[in-house]
Amino acid sequence: MELVVNGHKTYCYTGGKPFDATKPTVVFIHGVLNDHSVWILQSRWFAHHGWNVLALDLPGHCRSAGPPPASVEEAAQFLIALLDAAGIEKAALVGHSFGSLIALEAAARAPLRVTHLALVGTAYPMKVSPELLEGALNDPMRAIDLVNGFSHSMLAPPPSTLGPGTWLYGGSRALMRRVLASNRDANVFHIGFKACNDYAGGDVAMAAVQCPVLFVLGKSDQMTPLRATQALIDKASGARVVHVAAGHQLMSEAPDEVLFALRDFLNAAR
Repeated sequence: MELVVNGHKTYCYTGGKPFDATKPTVVFIHGVLNDHSVWILQSRWFAHHGWNVLALDLPGHCRSAGPPPASVEEAAQFLIALLDAAGIEKAALVGHSFGSLIALEAAARAPLRVTHLALVGTAYPMKVSPELLEGALNDPMRAIDLVNGFSHSMLAPPPSTLGPGTWLYGGSRALMRRVLASNRDANVFHIGFKACNDYAGGDVAMAAVQCPVLFVLGKSDQMTPLRATQALIDKASGARVVHVAAGHQLMSEAPDEVLFALRDFLNAAR
């Protein structure tokens, strides 16, 4: 499905079902150097179980046009504009990593339009090491290899995700290289990492959130480790926290656990 947002084409995967704005809607937001495909299992399940799904490619990434958002705040405004373009009054937001900060900021800016907020593989502050920031700018292929090493805790995924025998490191590296190459005018790798590193509004944003909040966190996450999330959890009154046996790419390393956590959270809140 393609929408025009802020004058640019935006691609949203609907999970194989026609878009119907009258259904309850869940929006999936990916992280740095990812695209809609990282949510493949979760987005298809919701689309086939009564939910309207929009798993987007952020601007300037893969099938979406326009300049990539240079800050979390800019990306959050884009997300709100996406809801307007789709004719959606209210939606649940599910974000991973950079996408979790975007979802958080959007929920703070438009609290009456967000019914649920799920933060997957998140942290605040989401500081990026100087080596990775410099590498993303000047040696992105090496930085991709470093990020893959930090993001995974197993070589192959469970059968319910990408299929038996899939090599997680290789698949993730190929996706990141493809996303980077999809934009010849801007380095979406460095732009995204800098946006994460510079975001300073998480405390204020969480205080403004009015919907139920879920944290889904990887026990072996080295990119956004558990200790880096606790301060945000403490500010989210009544939030539910689910820990899964996975690294940072927990949607592929623990696909069922992530899906079940999202399913139970969204259905209970309905």
